[in-house]
Amino acid sequence: MTQQGVRWTADQVLALAPDAASRKAGSKLGAAGPWSEAGSSDEGTVWGLCKGSGSKPYQTVVDIADTAGPAYKCSCPSRKFPCKHALGLLLLWAGEDRAVPSGQAPDWAGEWLAGRRKRTEEKRAAGASPAAADPEAARRRAERRAERITAGAGELEQRLTDLLRTGLASAEQAGYGLWEETAARMVDAQAPGLAARARELGAIPSSGPGWPIRLLEESALLHLLDQAWLRREHLPDDLAATVRSRIGLPASPDGPPLRDHWLVLAQYDTTDPKLTTRRIWLHGTDSGRTSLLLSYGAGGRAPELALPMGLALDAEVSAFPGAGQLRAALGEQFTAPSPTTARPLGVTTAQAAVHYGEALRHDPWLDAVPVTLDRVVTTPDGDSWQLADADADLALPLPSTARSRPGLWRLVALSGGAPVKVFGELGHRGFTPLTAWPEGAGEPVSLC
Repeated sequence: MTQQGVRWTADQVLALAPDAASRKAGSKLGAAGPWSEAGSSDEGTVWGLCKGSGSKPYQTVVDIADTAGPAYKCSCPSRKFPCKHALGLLLLWAGEDRAVPSGQAPDWAGEWLAGRRKRTEEKRAAGASPAAADPEAARRRAERRAERITAGAGELEQRLTDLLRTGLASAEQAGYGLWEETAARMVDAQAPGLAARARELGAIPSSGPGWPIRLLEESALLHLLDQAWLRREHLPDDLAATVRSRIGLPASPDGPPLRDHWLVLAQYDTTDPKLTTRRIWLHGTDSGRTSLLLSYGAGGRAPELALPMGLALDAEVSAFPGAGQLRAALGEQFTAPSPTTARPLGVTTAQAAVHYGEALRHDPWLDAVPVTLDRVVTTPDGDSWQLADADADLALPLPSTARSRPGLWRLVALSGGAPVKVFGELGHRGFTPLTAWPEGAGEPVSLC
C-alpha cells in the first residue's frame, strides 16, 4: 500500500468516514480543484493544502502506513476523525489520474509524522513493562462485583416471573418505563449485558404484529442467561466464559496469537447517543478462520481502529475466551494493510443454515454468525427480498433492516440476475449482506 501505484479504491476510503454527512462532504473534496501542494511518499504519507473559507488553506496529512489504521491531522476546526478534508485528500490520492505525485513531505507534515511515530514507540515501550498489579485486590474486586451481579440477576428473575404471572398484555400497559427502570437496576448491579437485554424487552410491546411471541422468546433467553449466571460454577469452562461475556464482564484475549494474511471482509459502525461501536470482520486466507475486531468511540468520536473492506494485512490475532466466540484482538502487524484480490471461500445456503444452528449450541444468545455465501442470486419475494442459491432450491430471507438500506440496491445492481459471492451475518431474522463480489474478477462492493 505504501508503494506508488498501489492505491485504495474510493469505497475503501469512504468506509473510513465517521458518518454519512462526512462521506458526502469528503466526496466533494475528492477532486483537484481545492487542493494545492499535494504529495505522497513511499513511506505511506499523503499531504496537501485544501482551500477553505479563510485566508489560509487547511493543512491536511494522513499516515496511511500506520499498522493500527490510518491516522489523520488537519488544521480545520472539525472534531470528526477523519474530517472531510482528510477523506477528500485520500480520494484524490486514490484517483485514477494520479493527481497526488510522489515527493518529499513538507516540514509541517514531517514534524507531525515524526512526533506521532515517536509517541507510538513510547507507548509500546511503556506497555512492554506494565507495573505489577495486586492480584489479591483484583480478586476481592471481582468477588464484590459477582455478588452485585447475582443480586441483580435475582431481581431480574422476579421481574420476569411477575410478567408471566400477570400476562404478556400487561407489558403493553406498563410501557417502556418499567423496563428502563429494570435496566437501570442492572447497571447498578454492574451487569451491562443484562441491562441491554432488559431495554430490548421494553421496546418489543406494540412493535408490530406478533410482538407477544417475540417478547416471550426474548424473555426466555434472558431467563436462560440469568440461570446460567446463577449456576455458572456447574458449567463447562468455555460456556461459563461465554456467560460472563454476555453478562458484560470484561475479558482479555487468552488464545495463542495466530499469524495469517487477514482479508478485511467488512467494516461498519453502530451508534447510540454515547458510544460508536465499530465491527471489523477478518478472514484468514491460510487458516480459514473468521475473527471479529471491536473498536469503540465515545462522545461522537469515530473509533480509532480503521481497516477498510477489501484490504489485507499480515498480522497476529488472539481470540477471546468463550464457547464459539469469534471476537479477537489485533496483535502485531508485520505489514501495513494493502489491497488484495483474495476472496473467502463460500458455502451454500443450506450449509450456512446448518452452521448457524451449530453455533447456537455453543452460544444460545448469539444474534448472528458470519457467513460467505457462494453463487447466490438476489430475488424478490413478494414485498421482501431473498438470496436464492443458484444451484439449489433454497433461499435465505433478507431482514427488513437490510431491505431498507442502500446496500440492497447495490447488491441487486451487482448481481443483475447472475450469481454473486456475498459475505454477511446470518441470524434468526435472516441474512444481512455486508460485502459482495461479482462472478469472476472484480473489486468487492461494500453493502454496509
